[in-house]
Parts: sequence; structure tokens; C-alpha cells
Amino acid sequence: MTRVGYHAWRTFLKKRQAELVEKICKECGYTTEVSERVAALIRKEDLKEDEETQALEDVACLVFLDDQFEQFEKEHDEDKIIKILQKTWGKMTDQGHELALKIPMSGRPQELVQKALAG
Repeated sequence: MTRVGYHAWRTFLKKRQAELVEKICKECGYTTEVSERVAALIRKEDLKEDEETQALEDVACLVFLDDQFEQFEKEHDEDKIIKILQKTWGKMTDQGHELALKIPMSGRPQELVQKALAG
């Protein structure tokens, strides 16, 4: 998949997931306002300006680092992993960074995080 194709796929997914969650919220009796807000969070609207959207992004990044990173790093080359870690770090708040640094890691995962943050 090309970079353009990947970004198009991610954009499509965000929109589709937001539409689905908005519909589910409405079907469960939530107001239109609340349903639209949840959809906006899923679409990551106003990421750096909206505290709730940013908190959700921090959580997603922390889950990746805590729960998925160890397996992910085994499946990809070092340069790609470091770039992904740097992008992930750039999406997070200072508080997210503090929490990420408390995630227990050792061996290669820890080395990769250190390289990404150093470089």
C-alpha cells in the first residue's frame, strides 16, 4: 500500500467509524448533540485544541506503547519503528509523555524508544 493509499484508508475508516458510533448513540437514546460529539472525538477533530480529543489520542498512543508495541516492533525494521515512535510521541501531550515513560519496557523495545526520543 502506498503512503497516499494508507492515508486515504485511514481517513475513510475515521469517517466510517464516526458515522457508525453516531448512529449507535442515537439508537441508544443519546441526544443528537452527544452523538455528534462522540463522532467528532472518533474523527479526532481539533486534535491539539480540544482537551477531550487530545486525551483520547493520548490514550490510544499509550495503549499502543503498553499493549501492542512489543509485538509490533518484532514485525518491522528499526528505521520504520523509530519513525512511528517519533510520530506517536509528537501526537501526545506532556502528560501523555510522562505516562509513556512510566510504561515498563526492557530490551529492544526500550532501546527503540530511547533511540526515537534521542533522534
